[in-house]
Amino acid sequence: MRTTTDVRRVRALFISDVHLGMRSIRTDALIDFLATIEADAIYLVGDIIDGWRLRKSWHWPPQYNLLVQSILERARQGCRVVYLPGNHDEFLRDHFNTNYGDVELHDRLIHIAADGRTYLVIHGDQFDIVVRHAKWLAHIGDWAYNTMLRANVVLNWVRRRLGKPYWSLSAWAKRNVKNAASFIGRFEEALSHDAKMAGVDGVICGHIHNAAMHQTYGVHYINCGDWVESCTAVIETFDGNFELIRWPAARRQPAPSRRRKRQTVFDRLLSTRG
Repeated sequence: MRTTTDVRRVRALFISDVHLGMRSIRTDALIDFLATIEADAIYLVGDIIDGWRLRKSWHWPPQYNLLVQSILERARQGCRVVYLPGNHDEFLRDHFNTNYGDVELHDRLIHIAADGRTYLVIHGDQFDIVVRHAKWLAHIGDWAYNTMLRANVVLNWVRRRLGKPYWSLSAWAKRNVKNAASFIGRFEEALSHDAKMAGVDGVICGHIHNAAMHQTYGVHYINCGDWVESCTAVIETFDGNFELIRWPAARRQPAPSRRRKRQTVFDRLLSTRG
């Protein structure tokens, strides 16, 4: 995995799991990262907006509008922008195969790389049995994840005082809790199998906040990771190679100065178009 601060042109950029609406996310880092990338196409691979969180408590600081406007401006200037909603922004799934201004909405699509290889691009929750068949359990998992993120704030405040680097409780749990590690393996295998059945060379997804790139299951599996903790994205270069990028140190979001009047998630999204 490559770390870079260089400005560069790329053929395609893939981002997932930004979770606008969740307080413990790295919006400033994503804005900084986007300022260093010029892409012919941007794929927003789901959970860009966290509708689950916004329905519980509206949180939309100015940085969110800055990020949204940055992406929309690129679309207006000719960059192809494709949004593939996930389970947290599922309110957009009633509008598949339509365009909102210059942004395309799709459930899944095939991306053709510069070297001719084909990739299924999909958020991935469609292959998460918990999300599909036990949504109440998925919400409990979401609550547990947010609880760990809040615990991280306290834990890493102490670590900074001791001169130690950032450490992620949730990432540690994914690596070391047997059921979590097993779930990641099953998820990767299921998406790889679906890509094989679709007759493509690989799959690009998000959903599980676990950035990865490998061919363990016979196709090129690529997961974009997230912008909640890991600050990762995927790029395709003009020769058809794919790279996982981990962005350097991210800044925490400031707390909002006042509570805004609640609106529907969809109305708020449209209002950013100005």
